[in-house]
Amino acid sequence: MSGVIHLFHNKTVLAPLAGITNLPFRLIARQFGCDICFSEMISANGLIRESAKTIEYLKTCPEDQPLGVQLFGADPGILAQAAVIVSNYHPAVIDINMGCPVKKVVKSGAGAVLMRDPILAGRIIKAVVDAVSLPVTVKIRSGWSPKSINAVEISKIAEDSGASAIIVHGRTADQGFSGHADWSVIAGVKNAVKIPVVGNGDIRQPEDVHRMRSDTGCDAVMIGRGALGNPWIFKGICQLFVNSAEDYRPSLSQRMEIIKKHWEMEEYYLGKRIANKSFRKHLLWYTRGLTGSGRFRETVGKMTDTDAMLAELDRYFQVLAETQAKIMT
Repeated sequence: MSGVIHLFHNKTVLAPLAGITNLPFRLIARQFGCDICFSEMISANGLIRESAKTIEYLKTCPEDQPLGVQLFGADPGILAQAAVIVSNYHPAVIDINMGCPVKKVVKSGAGAVLMRDPILAGRIIKAVVDAVSLPVTVKIRSGWSPKSINAVEISKIAEDSGASAIIVHGRTADQGFSGHADWSVIAGVKNAVKIPVVGNGDIRQPEDVHRMRSDTGCDAVMIGRGALGNPWIFKGICQLFVNSAEDYRPSLSQRMEIIKKHWEMEEYYLGKRIANKSFRKHLLWYTRGLTGSGRFRETVGKMTDTDAMLAELDRYFQVLAETQAKIMT
């Protein structure tokens, strides 16, 4: 347990995000100071069927540590088998997803719907804990709906079933990602269990980390959508911890440098064809909020050719730089 406490204490954690937190994304986040990264959500059924696509999600490298691998499924035995497969890749943590609200996942009996069946949730956690020697964490929501807030109950079950830490997203499953996260639920869980608690939800800027820590007492903070197109948020968090007044936000040239580096890494690890398709969303996130970004995003959104997208990116940043230079003179 002490190892897990050390792993999460005062740390920033990158949330598992389907279709996003692949190896290149995690390496970029780590470059800016993210302490622990989680893989994309991985199907336990896909792993035990040895699906090539599913196993691809386990791709990692020595620089990608400490790494948490998140599994989803509804059958204790299958999840236990999948955890054994994952353990062969030597992650620091195996996480069980009991918080995903996506219909496809919920219809399969996995994700957040498990919070409606505490007995099954406990059986799943115990099966995975018994199958591997690695620390096992559980990611949950505050509950299924506002009328069934049971994060404390599920957290106690997780602790009793051998979980090493609990990750709490302060929204209900039926909220999806709308509305606001209720941090008081995270505080309630922290007061109810002895294992480390990681808070998640509505971390959009570095200062939010201090507020969540102060309001909830959580041991660590997990960041998801706040890191999209904004890996610099981790640098800002690190600076807050050492009371640095330096601006963590990037210059135009620094932003451009990271965009191209991230794109190149996607091509290296995923292949050019897949990267060109998958990186489009990152282009939109990296340029969100910049002057004239709406027109740029609309233009790039219609493109399929990599060279054309790169040329448009270069043109757009050149215009931004020229505009900035005029303002400064």
